[in-house]
Amino acid sequence: MSDRDPEVEAAVRGELRLLDPEVRASPEQVGALLHPGFHEFGASGRRWDRTSIIAALAGTTDQDAGPVTVTGMKGVRLAPDLVHLTFDTERNGSHAHRSSLWRRTPGGWLLYFHQATPFAR
Repeated sequence: MSDRDPEVEAAVRGELRLLDPEVRASPEQVGALLHPGFHEFGASGRRWDRTSIIAALAGTTDQDAGPVTVTGMKGVRLAPDLVHLTFDTERNGSHAHRSSLWRRTPGGWLLYFHQATPFAR
């Protein structure tokens, strides 16, 4: 018997897709993973909404920024249609604690909220 929650695993798959440089470069693919009410408090301190984050990601070349390393990803189902993920990332020496809320919709799991908090090792 597995103790893995398929709902949490679906949210993890979505989160990892959003960290993929090829997905991030595609407004269509990013948009397909973001809830209409999406908002984020970025590591920069900026507040993002769905439209602004899609536009910002489409204008970047993540391939030039180096890969993102993800560690310690954990998830918990808070309600039947809500999953909370926490994890750390590192890219080019910059580290961030991250927290995401994923909501199940009729079309699948979508990222509703994300927060990144920079930290030093």
